Amino acid sequence: MAGDFVGVMDSGLGGISVLRELVRVLPHEDFRFFGDSAHNPYGEKTDEQVRALTGDIVGRMVDDGAKAVVIACNTATSAAAASLRSQYDLPIIGVEPALKPACEALPGGRILVMATPVTLRLDKFQQLEHEFDHTCDIVPVPCAGLAGRIEQGDLDAPDLHGLLESLVGPYAGAVDGVVLGCTHYPFVRRQIAEVLGDVRFFDGAAGTARQTRRLLAARGELRESGEGEVTLQSSIDTPEELALYRRFFTCEM
Repeated sequence: MAGDFVGVMDSGLGGISVLRELVRVLPHEDFRFFGDSAHNPYGEKTDEQVRALTGDIVGRMVDDGAKAVVIACNTATSAAAASLRSQYDLPIIGVEPALKPACEALPGGRILVMATPVTLRLDKFQQLEHEFDHTCDIVPVPCAGLAGRIEQGDLDAPDLHGLLESLVGPYAGAVDGVVLGCTHYPFVRRQIAEVLGDVRFFDGAAGTARQTRRLLAARGELRESGEGEVTLQSSIDTPEELALYRRFFTCEM
């Protein structure tokens, strides 16, 4: 698939949660997804490492003829999106923790923001939190190790449940909403609910898909007909890894 495609990249397979929404909203487009599972998780690397890894992947997609690139990773968006937008003359769409819709839906509520340590540390989230902390009780929860564990698959294993218990168990029954601030986390929404109880979840996939559609339409590059194709690629280029990617692309969430 060369040229005229929408590139989607992530630090691993988590961005497939965004890809699924993109395909739903833009069914006629061709998508090329690249997950950098060999270097996952980005959320525990330095800002400089994240910028270098993200820049390399986006650069290759642009060279291959992408008409837009979605950075389907909160950490990579925070660290690299602004500089990449100044470098390339095409839409570079990112994701961010869905704190605004959560606070608007649950005014005065207690909202957990589950995200990687890097996402929570960078200015982008700090500014977002400052904008809304007067409307809700916002509780950032750095989830070191969770994205990497989701990469392994087997999402109902006891060790994953134990990890979630250690990360968010102390908040069980005491929160109103959860912002899934990493694109890996929607794949364990049910498992998080088993720990926390009855809560509302928010993630940024729908907003990212809508923004991608708007930007393509504004440039006259939106496909209105035909059946789009999806190509899944990984920096761990093995049949087993690609089968895992396909399973996440088609699984129930």
